Amino acid sequence: MPSAHVHGVAVDPADGRVHLATHDGLFRYDETGPVRVGPVIDLMGFTVAGPDHFYASGHPGPGTDLPEPVGLIESTDGGATWTPLSRQGQSDFHALTASAAGVVGFDGTALSATSDGVTWRQLDPPVAPYALTASPDGAVLLATAESGPVRSTDAGASWSVIEGAPLLQVVDWAGGQSVVGVTPDGTVAVSDDAGATWSVRGSVAGPPQAVGASTTAEGTLRILVVTADGILDSLDGGVSLAPLQVG
Repeated sequence: MPSAHVHGVAVDPADGRVHLATHDGLFRYDETGPVRVGPVIDLMGFTVAGPDHFYASGHPGPGTDLPEPVGLIESTDGGATWTPLSRQGQSDFHALTASAAGVVGFDGTALSATSDGVTWRQLDPPVAPYALTASPDGAVLLATAESGPVRSTDAGASWSVIEGAPLLQVVDWAGGQSVVGVTPDGTVAVSDDAGATWSVRGSVAGPPQAVGASTTAEGTLRILVVTADGILDSLDGGVSLAPLQVG
């Protein structure tokens, strides 16, 4: 991998390419392997909002003219350039998710939501989120925590513990009602009802650094899991995972 510290993995709907958000910036996997995209930013939070449309947060790297921390930044050209939107010099969102309703982020102090990237409203979850994901319309939110995942079905106005759910560490929405999560011990779990119930699929060796879920053009659930050993890829709903193939 291009960096030992990975904070996000996702497929860009524009071209189907795998992207890694890392301590050393954003990388796109082309035919020859990982290629750096855009300026060097320690991308602590990263989420894909649409084709070539990303939101992120973190810290500016050497030679990058952005505030510390960068707050909420946006790219509409696949990560080549980034525009500061809000919270510059104030928030480092380690957990970040985007939907048609806007962006939700946790900066270590507060969980907040914005519909325009500028004006924020504070939410009040019962946990300090480690990872976040949202349904495509933003109505359902999932947050992971040391005590277990919690769920909101009203865009964060109220929350409930997900009874019987695995102790998920990282989560990502694949589309529709499908959500994917990975536990600290590497167990891959899938929900087909927007996070209400979960079924265990396969597993990876070691704790996950990030998970990315998407639906292919053929309607197949694709799952990407990053561990210290590399990127693992599944096209069978997480039952089996193999090293990502490039080229």
